[in-house]
Amino acid sequence: MTEQRLAPALPPHTPAIDKALGQLMPPGVEPLRLFRTLAHNPRVLERFLAGGLLDKGSITLRDRELAILRTTARCGSEYEWGVHVAFFSARAGLSADEVRATCARELPAGVFGEHDRALLALCDSLHERADVDDALWRRVAAEFAPDQIVELVVLAGFYHTVSFATNALRIELEAGAPRFPA
Repeated sequence: MTEQRLAPALPPHTPAIDKALGQLMPPGVEPLRLFRTLAHNPRVLERFLAGGLLDKGSITLRDRELAILRTTARCGSEYEWGVHVAFFSARAGLSADEVRATCARELPAGVFGEHDRALLALCDSLHERADVDDALWRRVAAEFAPDQIVELVVLAGFYHTVSFATNALRIELEAGAPRFPA
């Protein structure tokens, strides 16, 4: 990645932005560069944070993180992929082979079961065509309830937006976040 295009916004921020940034991370941990960069536009940051899907939803943490890792890998967002590997992959119970495989163009045999493969195929289809064909829809519907499918589709879309921001703004990688596998 080339040099960042916008440095993270520096304080002083508005009280609302300071409050929002202060609630994003554990006490004493600086907010991620993504959030601080979006703080250049307080309205966008506010809407972005309101649209996040990292709370407990209808899908499991594992499913959520697989969808995010696959989507951000397919979008080439090493920044966001690395943040999610660092913060969530272990808690989601993802193995090192599974994390690595989210970056593979073709999923390696034997790493994922049908449930995961249907989810990852959904992410691939949305990335490649912004649509899902009927055969894949049937595969996904066999594995997920309607509310879960809606969440997965919107989650993939949201992380396309995140990837657009991290890539276009050239947000510098977070210290300690892993890089894409070689």
